[in-house]
This record gives sequence, C-alpha cells and structure tokens, in this order.
Amino acid sequence: MKIAYTMTEGKGDLDEVLYRFAKSEMANGTRVVGVVQVNTDRDDCPLCDMDVEVLPDGPTIRISQDLGPEAKGCRLDPDALETAVTEVEKRLTDDVALLVLNKFGKHEAGGRGFRDTIAKAMALEVPVVCGVNALNREAFEAFSGGTAEYVEPTPAALADWFKR
Repeated sequence: MKIAYTMTEGKGDLDEVLYRFAKSEMANGTRVVGVVQVNTDRDDCPLCDMDVEVLPDGPTIRISQDLGPEAKGCRLDPDALETAVTEVEKRLTDDVALLVLNKFGKHEAGGRGFRDTIAKAMALEVPVVCGVNALNREAFEAFSGGTAEYVEPTPAALADWFKR
C-alpha cells in the first residue's frame, strides 16, 4: 500500500501543487485518474467557484453552491461531489498508475466522498496522493492506518515520492 498526503498553508496553494503534479505525470505518460480542483474568482462575491477536473480527460464539475455573498457555511454541493466520485470510480481500473485527489475533506472524514475510491485504489495497489487540511489530518491518518507518508507540497517532491 502506497499512500501519501501533502498540505499547504495558503488558500488555493494545495490545488495548484496537485494540479501541476498530476498534469506533469500525465505529460510523462503516467496513467493518472482522480480530481484536481480549479477555483474561479468571482466579481460579484468574495468567494470563488470551486470546480474539480476529473482526470485524465474531464469533465469539469462545479462542486460549490452559490449560497449568496454573506453565507458563512460550507458551500460544498454534496450531490456534485458524488458525481465526481462516480466519474473517478468509472476510470479506476487495474491499469491505472496513480490516483490523485484534491482533498481528503469533511465528507471523507465522515465516511463518504472519495473514501471508498481510495480504498479501491489501495486494493488495486494503485499509489494514492491526497491533499489534506489541518482539520481532517487526524481522520486521514486514522483512515490510512498510520501508513500514509507526508510529502512536501511541491510537484517535484510528489514526483520523487511517486518514483520511489
């Protein structure tokens, strides 16, 4: 079982690192599946739209809900997230070389989201790279049974981990 996670401090930094890593591996001919997050700033709201690009070839799915400019709660659209999960599951076969997921988040910590997808990848012996935030790190470590390796948040460090 080969599973890694990475974390950053800045807003959107983790998305960029995972996007660049996944795209670089695909350009090198690696069969990558998963999702990377692409945020789009909005003029009418201080919060961005959150989309995930399903790897390797789309679609792009909007996973945020517009709850208005004053909303403070979670904007994740759980139905859209499950659509992304389904799209990744369809692509996760035994000839895949790498699963990249933008985040092991609240849904995964609660037993939903990409949790079963990660387990399937591990059963297929497909290496997994997940973004994790501080709020869900403990749940991720418990889920991975303490076997996940922390990797510095750079595309080069992730590529080095994957090559090992």
